[in-house]
Amino acid sequence: MAKMFINIGTKSGKAVKKILEDDDCTPLYGKKIGDVIDGTLIGLPEGYKLKITGGSDHDGFPMRWDVEGTERPKLLLASGPGYRPDRKGLRRRKRVRGNTIAQDIAQVNMVVVEEGSDPLE
Repeated sequence: MAKMFINIGTKSGKAVKKILEDDDCTPLYGKKIGDVIDGTLIGLPEGYKLKITGGSDHDGFPMRWDVEGTERPKLLLASGPGYRPDRKGLRRRKRVRGNTIAQDIAQVNMVVVEEGSDPLE
């Protein structure tokens, strides 16, 4: 039984959480970070447009926008999603997730680009 947690950042600064079950997740499969989707795909009121900004898989590895596909490679990182260095110039090899949503993704972060007539809260 696959669950996907959706975190939606609104323009007012609040976050709305939504949980999708098995078949509700399938419209998101194949979408990438930066894609704009219609809110009705995940059960929001008419008129909402959402931009995918990131996420993480079921093991907690974060998605990176610059890694194509759904694989989980080990990259040498100096900053960005997946690594926060202690001091300047420090680099570390870390495992991250690709930018495409697949069945392994447990959490997806989105932000509202276009609001509908009904409020989300």
